[in-house]
Amino acid sequence: MVYGYSARLIDINKKADRKLIGVRLGRACIRNDFPVSKVAYRLGVSRQTVYNWFYGDTSPQESFIPAVEKLIESLS
Repeated sequence: MVYGYSARLIDINKKADRKLIGVRLGRACIRNDFPVSKVAYRLGVSRQTVYNWFYGDTSPQESFIPAVEKLIESLS
């Protein structure tokens, strides 16, 4: 199944600071076509929160960092 990401999201993610963990998560999800809805469900946050992380607008709270890192690793 292909979920796909919009060209706009991909472009914003590419331009965002790659040091940010949310941006790195976005790149891993885009590369692996892993849906935002599954990320949100696994982490217990809204889809909009995940999009904000992907854009680099916000970053996950400290308590989410281990789970985000684990998800990134599982997608690598």
